[in-house]
Formats: sequence, structure tokens, C-alpha cells
Amino acid sequence: MKKISLVLFTLILVSCGASSTKSSGNKPLYEVLTQQSDGGASIRFFEILNEEKEIAMLQNDEKLKNKIHPNDIQTSNFIVLNMGEKTSSGYRISVESAIETDKNIIVTIKETSPEFNTVATQEITTPYCVVKINSKKEIIIK
Repeated sequence: MKKISLVLFTLILVSCGASSTKSSGNKPLYEVLTQQSDGGASIRFFEILNEEKEIAMLQNDEKLKNKIHPNDIQTSNFIVLNMGEKTSSGYRISVESAIETDKNIIVTIKETSPEFNTVATQEITTPYCVVKINSKKEIIIK
């Protein structure tokens, strides 16, 4: 009787186990790899990285080294968005939208400033964002 109970318990346990689901393999058009309030450049600029040497620079960065895989060099482009030097905290730069057309990818950038009535720390910050575009098409930044 104990053996039958044990077998039934085991069957119930196995049948209730978690099953894995496979994703369809479709990646989003863009992924934000990091968005930091400090650590960017002191001037405002946007840079599109699409060559192996440039992307290797990102792979050496401590915050990004586990987020960029070797096969991303052949399938993706990267954008570094620097907001420049700001005199207080609360500033952010990010991607508002990305639209894929037949020939290119149009990326719209959103810059956020601290609200007028909020208390912000008075310190020099350099907000930046690194974005992975899952396409090798030409990128246009707006």
C-alpha cells in the first residue's frame, strides 16, 4: 500500500511540475542596456556604434560586459546618448520610440528635466543611456 501511495504521489508531483515555454524568437526593435544619472560625457552628443572596434569598447565597460554578446556585433547597432553636464540631479535621457522603415530606423530621443517645484540635489551630473538596436539598418536620431 505504501508503494502505491508513493508512486501516485510521485506521478502527481511530476504532472504538476513547471513546463518551459519557448519564445517566438522575435526581439524588440530596441533594448535599453543601461541608463545612468552619472558617468556620461561632459558634452551633449549622440553616437551610433556599428563597427566591431567600437562595440568592443562597450563590451569592456563594467556595466555592459554581460549585456552584449559576441553575435550582437553582426546583428545589432548601438547608440550612446549623452545629455552633457547638468548642475543638479533629476535629469534623464532615454529613447521615446523607435520606428523601423524599409531603409532605416528612426529613433526619437526624450530628455527629462527635474520638475520646477521639486527639490533636486545640487551636484554636477552627466546622464547617459546606452541602447541596443536589433537591426543593422541605418539609424536616424530625432
